[in-house]
Amino acid sequence: MTKTHFFIAFIVSLGGFLFGFDAGIISGVMTYAGPEFGLSELQIGWVVSSPSFAAMLAMVFSGKLSDIFGRKKLLIAVALLYALSALLSALANSYELLYIARMIGGLAFGAALVLAPMYIAEISTADNRGKLVTMQQLNIVFGFFAAFLSNYYLNKYNMAGESFLSDETVWRWMLGVEFLPAIIYFIALFFVPRSPRWLALKSQFGGAKTVLVELYGQAKGEAEFSALSLSLDNEKTQTQSSYKDVLKPSLRFIVIVGITIGVLQQITGINAIYFYATSIFKQTGIGTEAAFSSGVLLSTISIVFTFAAIYLIDRMGRRPLLLVGMAGISLSLLLCAYGFSQATYKLTESQIVGFEFSESDQLMPLADTVYHSDVDFKNAVKSQIGAQSFNKHDGVILEASTSIDPTLILIGILGFIACFAFSLGPVMWVLLSELYPLKYRGVIIGTIAFINSLMSFLVQLIFPWELSNLGSATTFLIFGIIATLGLFIFVKILPETKGKSLEELENDLITNG
Repeated sequence: MTKTHFFIAFIVSLGGFLFGFDAGIISGVMTYAGPEFGLSELQIGWVVSSPSFAAMLAMVFSGKLSDIFGRKKLLIAVALLYALSALLSALANSYELLYIARMIGGLAFGAALVLAPMYIAEISTADNRGKLVTMQQLNIVFGFFAAFLSNYYLNKYNMAGESFLSDETVWRWMLGVEFLPAIIYFIALFFVPRSPRWLALKSQFGGAKTVLVELYGQAKGEAEFSALSLSLDNEKTQTQSSYKDVLKPSLRFIVIVGITIGVLQQITGINAIYFYATSIFKQTGIGTEAAFSSGVLLSTISIVFTFAAIYLIDRMGRRPLLLVGMAGISLSLLLCAYGFSQATYKLTESQIVGFEFSESDQLMPLADTVYHSDVDFKNAVKSQIGAQSFNKHDGVILEASTSIDPTLILIGILGFIACFAFSLGPVMWVLLSELYPLKYRGVIIGTIAFINSLMSFLVQLIFPWELSNLGSATTFLIFGIIATLGLFIFVKILPETKGKSLEELENDLITNG
C-alpha cells in the first residue's frame, strides 16, 4: 500500500468521519435539545433517526447516479450537503427545523457510505483492498471519537458556567462544530482522481489507463488495465444495468449474502449504542458528566479495534473476522442484558432533599420504595414530576437511585463495540465492494445499503421507546438473541474473498442462470 493509495482512501472516506461525528454528537445533543423543545420519546427517536430515513433514499439512488455522473462528483456534492446540514442544525429554532436539517445530513452520509467503499475498491488491488476499504470504518470511529470528545468538553464548560454556553445554546455548538470538517472534506476531494473503473465503464479508456499507471506505476498499471478491459468485455457493459438486475438468478447468492450482512450489521443495535450512548450510560446511574466521558472511552475502543481490523483483514480474511466478531457481539449484548436485569432503584428522603431542581419535593411519596424494574421506577418518577422534567434531570435521578454493577454494563458495551469494530463494521463494506460485478455494483450496493439504512432507522426510532416501555434488560436481550441467530446464519453462508481480484471474484461467485 503506497502513500498515494493511503492518501486517496483517507480523503474519500472522510465522509465516514462526518457520519461518525454526526452520530456521536446527537447522543449529547438530545440531553439538552429534547427538554428544550419538550420532545416525547418518539419525537426524540425521530430527530435521532431522521438522517437514516433520508439516507435510505440517498443509498438507493447514489450508486446509480455515480454510474452516470461519477463517484468523485457525487462525493463533492455530499461534502456540501454535510456543511449545509451542520449550519442549519445549529440554527434550528423548532423541532421541525431540527429534523429537516438533520435529514439533509442524512442524504449526505447515505451517499457517502455507498460511494466511498465503492470508489476505494476500484482504485485498489487484491492485496491491499481490504485495508483500504476499511479506512472508511476507521474514519467513522475517528468521527465518533471527535464527537464524544467535543461533547464532553462542551458539556463540561457548560456545567462550569462558561458565559458563551447555556443549556439552551450548548447543543447548538455541538451541532455547528461539524461545519469545519465538512469544508475540509469538500476541498480535499478536488485532489483525488476519478475512479479508473468508472472511466472504463464510460469507455474513457485513455483516462482509466492514465489513472492506473499513476497509481501503480507503468507495468502494474498496464496489467490492471488489461484485467479491467477483459472484465468489461466479458460483461458487455454497454447494456445499462437496472434495479431489476438485483433479482437475476445468477446474482441470487451474493445478493442474499449482502442483504443478510446489511440487516445484521444494524439490527444488532450498533447505532442504538452509538446514537444513544449518553442515555445508555445514564441508565447505569453513573451521572450525566460520567456518561459523557464514557462516550469518549467507547469511541477510543472503536479506534483501537478498527486498527486491529485493518491489520487482520487481509491476513486472516473476511469470514474469520466476521464469525469471531459476531460471537463476541452476542456474548457482550447478553452480558448487558444480565447486568441491567440485576439492577434495583430506590430514592431516600435525604437524596430527594439534596436534588437542586424545583420539582424535587414532589418525589417524596416515592421515598424508600425499592423498584426492581427500571420501567416501573421511571414511570413512577414521571407520574410525580412529569416526563419533561424527568428527561431534563434523569442523570442526577438515576445516579442517586440506581444500584447496579456499572462495570459489568461497561464491559458488555465496550466488548460489543470492540467486536463490532473489527468485524461487522468494516468487513461489511469490504465485502459489498468485492462481491458484485462492475456492471451491477452501483445498483446492488445501493439496494443493500438502503436495506441497511432502513434497519438503522427503525432501530434508532424505537430504541427510546424500548428503553421506556420494555426496559434496558429486555432491550439488550432482544439484541443479543438476534446476534446469536446471526452467528449461525454467517457460519452457513459467508464466502471468503481474501486475496482475489475483483475480476476473479466475479468468475467464482456468479452462477450461470
